[in-house]
Amino acid sequence: MRPVRLMKVFVTRRIPAEGANLKVISTMSVGIDHLALDEIKKRGIRVGYTPDVLTDTTAELAVSLLLTTCRRLPEAIEEVKNGGWTSWKPLWLCGYGLTQSTVGIIGLGRIGQAIARRLKPFGVQRFLYTGRQPRPEEAAEFQAEFVSTPELAAQSDFIVVACSLTPATEGLCNKDFFQKMKETAVFINISRGDVVNQDDLYQALASGKIAAAGLDVTSPEPLPTNHPLLTLKNCVILPHIGSATHRTRNTMSLLAANNLLAGLRGEPMPSELKL
Repeated sequence: MRPVRLMKVFVTRRIPAEGANLKVISTMSVGIDHLALDEIKKRGIRVGYTPDVLTDTTAELAVSLLLTTCRRLPEAIEEVKNGGWTSWKPLWLCGYGLTQSTVGIIGLGRIGQAIARRLKPFGVQRFLYTGRQPRPEEAAEFQAEFVSTPELAAQSDFIVVACSLTPATEGLCNKDFFQKMKETAVFINISRGDVVNQDDLYQALASGKIAAAGLDVTSPEPLPTNHPLLTLKNCVILPHIGSATHRTRNTMSLLAANNLLAGLRGEPMPSELKL
């Protein structure tokens, strides 16, 4: 299939006055936190987005980032390159494994479930999750337990953030959250950077309050190259590549284009955000 070149059309949190004739928005993303939803709803603007099609790819990246972080792979690669690999040492570059572990997932939506589904064969003993409300039908597949956010922080060996960015989740993972985590725990965020207070995360990592963190999302993006998090060996940061496979991005492009065309024709969109 030939790749489709498509400009991502979106509206930020401020819509300029000259956009008064705007009728349709198509965003090549599942996230909608970059859209001025109140203004869009007030104007009756239709919005197309691309859920579902990036679920598997993002879940794969989340698992890759978790394994990379907990097994300290970037550190190990660097040691091979810089000559640090010498004789065998019993505790050198030891990390943490998933077997018999407790994994906490913040947000058991489509992506959260896909992550749990991929982690289960690694021998995870227990799944916890938190969110706006219990999801017993979705949780049944993993025998996941619904707990409060503080409980999830305290009991989990690995925490994966997969929730949407909302006023309720903004800054959710802060100093209090990290203080409750185990010193051996690993923190992963593949949702949105603003769910995490990065200053608090830096302090937790630098002080040894938590073992490690892996981020595919930051605030801002791109993250400045002089950001303190980039100085830490126990923090792995990726440039927001959760959906970055050729197949997924091409599918997203086609869906975004079809959403836009359907909206302009006044027809039902293949995937329309209901406001």
